[in-house]
Amino acid sequence: MNSEVLIQVKGNQPNLLEDVIEKTKISEPVEVNKAVDKTERSRQETRIVETFEPPKTFSDEDWGKLIKTLIRVTRVTRVRSAKDHAWQERREVSYYVCSAKISARKSAGAIRGHWGIENKNHYVRDVSMCEDASRIRINAGIFARARSFALNILRANGETNIADALWDNVLDFNRLLAYRYQ
Repeated sequence: MNSEVLIQVKGNQPNLLEDVIEKTKISEPVEVNKAVDKTERSRQETRIVETFEPPKTFSDEDWGKLIKTLIRVTRVTRVRSAKDHAWQERREVSYYVCSAKISARKSAGAIRGHWGIENKNHYVRDVSMCEDASRIRINAGIFARARSFALNILRANGETNIADALWDNVLDFNRLLAYRYQ
């Protein structure tokens, strides 16, 4: 099986993060992809994805064998205040590495696709199902699977707002029993 990986570099890898930031500061990007989302009246986001050649050497030599592309994502989000209609701008830069040569357009799609998973699964499990607040330490995996099973049943039955569905099911047990698992 031939697999590649694209991962975000954060502060838990300080040497790698420093190397990636430094290389993307001093180098010209190989490719640039720009996307603008204006889906809402009060929010606009511009994402600029740039790909770079990796440096010849890294602070940690093991990375040099694995990384084929450096990626810098700059997000500029403009939010309009409902109170005074003024636009406020927020800028965020994140860094990624990939074990394959990848285009800016393809990496933009992969990174964006990951956030879809993050928002539809991990965020729902944390906020609506309080997974991160769980104090279960013995057989925690069993409860994680139970939450996944419940989420799958809700989604298979067309529920889009999981928090509302959980609340409605608490108030009406017959509604819960009417779900079908397909």
